[in-house]
Amino acid sequence: MEFIFPDFTSPAVWISLMTLSFLEIVLGIDNIIFISIVAGKLPKKQQRKARNLGLVLAMFFRIGLLLSITWIIGLKDPVLTIPSLKGVWEGAISLSYKDLILIAGGLFLIVKSTLEIHHKLSAKEKVEMKDNRKLIGFGNVIFQIILVDAVFSFDSILTAVGLVDSVIIMIIAVIVSIAIMMLFAGPVTKIINTHPTLQMLALSFLVVIGVVLIAGGLHQEVSKSIIYSCLGFSLIVELLNIRLRKKERNVQLNN
Repeated sequence: MEFIFPDFTSPAVWISLMTLSFLEIVLGIDNIIFISIVAGKLPKKQQRKARNLGLVLAMFFRIGLLLSITWIIGLKDPVLTIPSLKGVWEGAISLSYKDLILIAGGLFLIVKSTLEIHHKLSAKEKVEMKDNRKLIGFGNVIFQIILVDAVFSFDSILTAVGLVDSVIIMIIAVIVSIAIMMLFAGPVTKIINTHPTLQMLALSFLVVIGVVLIAGGLHQEVSKSIIYSCLGFSLIVELLNIRLRKKERNVQLNN
């Protein structure tokens, strides 16, 4: 990896920067969704602070990883081997620290999202909502955001390493992507919290992302483009449903 300042008069540098920034934003969608849902448990006056602090911490964490890029690449060396299981997978699977981090992060996302879905399906949710917001502290929310930031940061940085050779370009792309995510985190949170069905869709998406992370840790390739395409299609369908329900309510009020 090169720490040499890139030549910004070269079109290739700008193309690399824009491509990597776009990739970082796409990879950060699931991070924004998680932050929005977790921060939504806080009082409104603290939600923006939690979102911005979470994203800033993610930015510094990723820059720190980039400055330790040699160590990060070393995390891909095997440290554990899982023997083959007949009928499940053929051949032994060698796991690195990076794989273990992805597996642990995937399990955390699945458990956390499943518990959130269970809570929202509870009949007592509306009664307990105000009390729950008081019980969930600001520090607890930030701690959860940091855990997920760490997992997504490793995945994001290791992806970027395969695309760009300049660490400086990677750092600039991270800063640009985090700044854009901070701009859109507020509207995303507002939309998700306003429509419970979108919240359920977002939580279900996080469960799927958790499964994808575990599969990646076990060296099972899952196309993220297919995952994001399914999410986009589901989102469009749900937005149409929301619009339909809104029209039906207006018709009932007019009658």
